Amino acid sequence: MTIPGSSCATRFRGLLRPIGDSAPRNDNPEAMFGNMIAPSADAIGRETGVCEVASGMNNTPHCVMFLDANPQAYPCIQAFFSFHAGIYNKPFPQIERRCNMSETAWKVVPEDVEILRKLGVRKREIAESPINQERRRLWYKHDRFEGERPMVLVEGGVAFELLPCSELRCREEWARQVERSLAYEIFRFEFLKDDHVVLPYIDWNWKVHMSDFGVQSVQHYAERVSGNVSSRRWDPPLQDLEKDFDKLHFRHISVDREGSLAWRDLLTQVFDGILTVRQRGGFWWTTGMTQTAIDLVGLEQFMTYMCINPDGVHRLMAFLRDDLLHITEWLEQEGLYALNNENDYIGSGSMGFTEDLPQKDWTPGNPVRRKDLWVLSESQETSEVGPEMFEEFVFRYQLPIVQQFGLCYYGCCEPLHLKWNIIRRFPNLRRVSISPWCDQAYMAEAMGNHYVFSRKPNPAYVSTPDFDEEVIRKDIAATLDIARNNTVELILKDVHTICNEPRRLARWVEIAYEEIEKRCG
Repeated sequence: MTIPGSSCATRFRGLLRPIGDSAPRNDNPEAMFGNMIAPSADAIGRETGVCEVASGMNNTPHCVMFLDANPQAYPCIQAFFSFHAGIYNKPFPQIERRCNMSETAWKVVPEDVEILRKLGVRKREIAESPINQERRRLWYKHDRFEGERPMVLVEGGVAFELLPCSELRCREEWARQVERSLAYEIFRFEFLKDDHVVLPYIDWNWKVHMSDFGVQSVQHYAERVSGNVSSRRWDPPLQDLEKDFDKLHFRHISVDREGSLAWRDLLTQVFDGILTVRQRGGFWWTTGMTQTAIDLVGLEQFMTYMCINPDGVHRLMAFLRDDLLHITEWLEQEGLYALNNENDYIGSGSMGFTEDLPQKDWTPGNPVRRKDLWVLSESQETSEVGPEMFEEFVFRYQLPIVQQFGLCYYGCCEPLHLKWNIIRRFPNLRRVSISPWCDQAYMAEAMGNHYVFSRKPNPAYVSTPDFDEEVIRKDIAATLDIARNNTVELILKDVHTICNEPRRLARWVEIAYEEIEKRCG
């Protein structure tokens, strides 16, 4: 194996030594690495694994490739090199770990680690701050329908304008991604000041791969003029629902356990002593299925088929339902789920804080089940479909999936007032999206204080060239007045440009708080 930039390479195996043994003051890579400190007593004497060291001038190690590394050896690498850098006054070597079963490898550059650790310290400080703790308390009361005020959130869809890539300082791509995530969370707390809660964790999740259904649509995108999205059209793969249906198969799903754990271990090393590494995150956004359906057959065709080929639509939706039930059950059986009951993104923009999940019979350390989780369902694509057809072709297929989970958030951008009497039949419904096209007055009265009124103010008001604060104020005030007897959350979502004026989002949050203060004191 050749490591770029090296003048020679040494491959060896070493033994882990007990803590307290004197470190070899020797520039020879084999002598150094063959005597690494054992991370635990039962690891003493075990092999480090096959290592390859690329050496530059004066035999100084500058890049290390761990091949088939003993997992018990890897945790001491950072400490060893820190010691090496202090004793020999030499640069921290770049480290790369490669697992046998995974092609994943990450170079660890000392400057990147320093940047990430400083950001991690700031995140921990924020997590421990009184204002952050107060927001956390308010979210739990909010979910109990005992809220002291409406909660306010701003989605990060325009992070590319708020934190451009040119401002990132890390060199390696993996580190830049972590840096951006941390920097945005800090920016959100310090600049946007919405009700997002910061917790003292760094998250990882299982790397799961899902195949397609055996067919793929061909996408055609328009040139992007501004923002981060563009219009598109697509060629659906099922040109004839009856003739082409047999091309479909259930999605194949697999998990890269070794690569996932390697990533977890890397994060653990980088943030050791600063942030706790925890498993978090999901494997899909929605269980609504109609987005997938129109991708397969086309939007106009899907609408038409409900009239001229209802049996074909039922066959398609039943197939998608069964596929999704298979996927969600497999993930549960494999023990891959993580809880989403804290500052997790749930639904179409809310936060997962609740005391009702996980279920009372779950204990820490046991596998997380579907019934311990929030789930989102929606059907934006059938906004113009009447209640009866929605119930027949959509709701009846969503219901068996949603029932497997603990709590349901329903809706996104579709107006739900015409279908409320159907949607309310989800037995675990907790939060409901009230989009800009929804009849707020009807929904406020119909929902009462039994569901969270998850209002999505019109995002266009912060995206137009003219930023009109009075229009924004009237929009927010109208919601607060109409839903004064409801449990309300205001979520500014689907903002795809702010005309390169980050202050707009912060000002929207300020206006929301001002209007809330007028009404809640």
